Amino acid sequence: MEDCLFCRIVKKEIPATVVYEDETVVAFEDINPVAPVHILIIPKKHISTFFALEPEDDAIISRLHRAAVQIAQEMGLKEKGFRLVANCQRGGGQLIFHLHYHLIAGRPLGWPPG
Repeated sequence: MEDCLFCRIVKKEIPATVVYEDETVVAFEDINPVAPVHILIIPKKHISTFFALEPEDDAIISRLHRAAVQIAQEMGLKEKGFRLVANCQRGGGQLIFHLHYHLIAGRPLGWPPG
């Protein structure tokens, strides 16, 4: 999508501090972090919300999760832990309508969130 912020990051039209990239996924530092570690993990394919997922997107979801694990391991979070969050629709806190996960770590994370 032309007007999608994350699609523009994927196309490298907008700069981002990329921490991981492969043929399906790109991950970059959030510009408004809520914790010392706050990484956004997105599919390169534009998918607006979880409700827009198609059966052929199953491999993309798997890659997003595998990328999260790899990023967490590379950042030394295997023992410390992390939170992986996905917001869906405005009522769920989604601000950018391109499916994405927040990998958050580096401080105590309370429960319940929100």
